[in-house]
Amino acid sequence: MPLEKLTSPDNSGVKRVVRLRTKKSRDAKNLTIVEGVRELRRAVDAGLRFECVYICREGVYHCPEEIVAYLEARRVRVIDTSCSVFDKIAYGDRTEGVLGLCEQPQLKLSDLKLRENPLIVVMESVEKPGNLGGVLRTSDGAGVDALLVCDETTDVYNPNVVRASLGAVFSVPTVSCSSREALEFFKARGIKTFAAVVQAEDFYFLKNMTGAVAIVMGSEQKGLSDFWIKNADEKVRIPMMGQVDSLNVSVSAAILIYETVRQRNMKPL
Repeated sequence: MPLEKLTSPDNSGVKRVVRLRTKKSRDAKNLTIVEGVRELRRAVDAGLRFECVYICREGVYHCPEEIVAYLEARRVRVIDTSCSVFDKIAYGDRTEGVLGLCEQPQLKLSDLKLRENPLIVVMESVEKPGNLGGVLRTSDGAGVDALLVCDETTDVYNPNVVRASLGAVFSVPTVSCSSREALEFFKARGIKTFAAVVQAEDFYFLKNMTGAVAIVMGSEQKGLSDFWIKNADEKVRIPMMGQVDSLNVSVSAAILIYETVRQRNMKPL
């Protein structure tokens, strides 16, 4: 079946996509921009509704034919654009000519379906989309049950988060909530909280993390708030042997997440 064609950069639909680069517009329309084949697949596989997907096969842009067939099989509206149109709507500098408008999931804590011994990651006041995206990517790889963004300062569905996470923001259940709501959720379910604190006395690898666990990370600029330092069940630190006193938050999160995975999968010699 022939695809819809769009060749004018002045089309009202094109202008609408451009407006979605702002959080205000994304929230008003409950849509976000999903750019890239892998990211798009993860959003579709998560069952999210797509308003449409723009593709381009001109100039520097390329679009695999299999992704077009994949979208059409799932009854997603596909619009074939000119190079001038895609230049205007493209969010990043990649050459994949695939960009979709996708609904923003509205998950709540009550929506989460957890294993008996869940592993949850908490990011408090994370500032940078790249860091949040990196932690989501690690969480997907480690089979984390959910990621909670507490006291949000970075838009969870910022297209830069989508891109940095390779679409893991759609495969890892992600909830925005307050720190107090998160703590109450954990206490009600017997989930033990491990807060990463530079000044903590104990190293993370000395703790038993095989039960129901939430790993709590703070912002790079300020670290964790007094709320978590006061209320977390355990405070742990990563050994620092050099002159810097901390690691990038996404690196720190990866270390703690995979230590939990290691402990849960250890086999006796």
